[in-house]
Amino acid sequence: MKTRLMVVDDSHIMEMQICELLNGSDFEVAAYCENGEAAISCYQEIQPDIVTMDIVMPGLDGLETSQIILTEHPEARIILISSMDYEDTIREAKAIGIKSLLHKPIDRGGLIEALESVLP
Repeated sequence: MKTRLMVVDDSHIMEMQICELLNGSDFEVAAYCENGEAAISCYQEIQPDIVTMDIVMPGLDGLETSQIILTEHPEARIILISSMDYEDTIREAKAIGIKSLLHKPIDRGGLIEALESVLP
């Protein structure tokens, strides 16, 4: 059985890229959400093994969304994927319980390594 991901990103292109990068791996995209509000409501229904989360999105940003998901589901495994590389963002992400941070552009090896690193 494949490890199920929920991709949260306001760019559908990113979701398609992640699907393509995971083709032939032990991971699959089980859900895609375009914003934080959708991700919060979808998480309970989908119960993904891992969430990939963009930081900059309209409405709730990725950090706010992650904090809400982790408050409601402390077992959630969230990986931030962003083009931002600010020390304060990294500190905040770790403080709220985000397991890993990937920088865009992503590649297959880096993505799979990050996904594997958050599994028990």
